[in-house]
Amino acid sequence: MADVNRGNRPLSPHLEIYRPQLTSITSILTRITGNALLLSALLIVWWLLAAATSEAAFARADGVLTSVLGDIIMLLSLWGLWYHTLAGVRHLIWDNAIGLDLDTAEKMGWAVIIGSVVLTIFTVIVI
Repeated sequence: MADVNRGNRPLSPHLEIYRPQLTSITSILTRITGNALLLSALLIVWWLLAAATSEAAFARADGVLTSVLGDIIMLLSLWGLWYHTLAGVRHLIWDNAIGLDLDTAEKMGWAVIIGSVVLTIFTVIVI
């Protein structure tokens, strides 16, 4: 039978009453960084292909990637790489049923966020 009250029920959980937790935010951010890394990898492939094609093509690609916008994109890509790596390590730990309690999961979430920022800064300084 059709549910006659279907239109009267609230959505669950509704965005107006749902308070996002750190674990949900870091999970969403892991998916976003994974997709963004694909796009930055395509930029690097474009740069390499342009280098193999001609001087004019390389000058165009190199101009884009070494511009201020290109530097910002590459910096965010570097951060995304570190973030995605640390989030992957966290998931490997969780796959072994370690750190699944709320307190430890929140600490690991902060470790991923802070660790990715620190490793990005360290990489930029060293390289």
